[in-house]
Amino acid sequence: MEEIFLTAQPRTVIGKQVNAMRRAGTIPAVLYGKHLDQPLALQVEEKTLQTVVAKAGHNRLIKLTVDTGTPRLVLTREVQRNPMSGRIVHVDLQEVSMTEKITTPVPLVLVGTSPAVTRGEGLLIHGIDTVQIRVLPGDLIPQIEVDVSGLESLNQSLFVKNLKVSDKIEVLTSGDEMVAKVVPVKEEVIAAEAPVATAEVEVIKKGKIEEEGAEGEAPAAGGEVKKPEAAKKEEKK
Repeated sequence: MEEIFLTAQPRTVIGKQVNAMRRAGTIPAVLYGKHLDQPLALQVEEKTLQTVVAKAGHNRLIKLTVDTGTPRLVLTREVQRNPMSGRIVHVDLQEVSMTEKITTPVPLVLVGTSPAVTRGEGLLIHGIDTVQIRVLPGDLIPQIEVDVSGLESLNQSLFVKNLKVSDKIEVLTSGDEMVAKVVPVKEEVIAAEAPVATAEVEVIKKGKIEEEGAEGEAPAAGGEVKKPEAAKKEEKK
């Protein structure tokens, strides 16, 4: 595998002055490690750093040279980016020893095709996309491939415990975590348009008429209008 190299310089700029350094195309970084007395403040040329971070990710070794010193083996840890532009604004680097195991996340990459999906019976859904592993730096791998061609039937799943990795790699993520599963294709149901509730409208109208009749205006059977008792007495007079 191709080696990745990075050159950095010691950094004395701190605080708000770091923004001016970024505008000039230099990114602040920090190097820490188990065998360092204290973290080292560094600065790296932005374009070079972008290339290295894209190539190394979080689990490929980088040979870091500070000034003209002896190269150190490091891993990229936290990469901070500007939320608007996406540009790197800060990077944490961890120095590692080739004789001491490290813990690091490794991405899961699905390969192959599920027969159930090919037949149109189901859809492949993804579960977790990374696992934590413990390994010697020399045995690091960039990714773990997960073959889904064995998912032949609906509701069949692959779990972390089904991953195939070297015996040099210890997977720390729970074995019961789902990686991939075939689920049935849901048929799209289009609901028929509900009929207009005319009966309800008629009931409302009838109720309104009856309410008006209670005030002495609704017609009685035969088309005659019932007059109030007070009106009848007036006519007799």
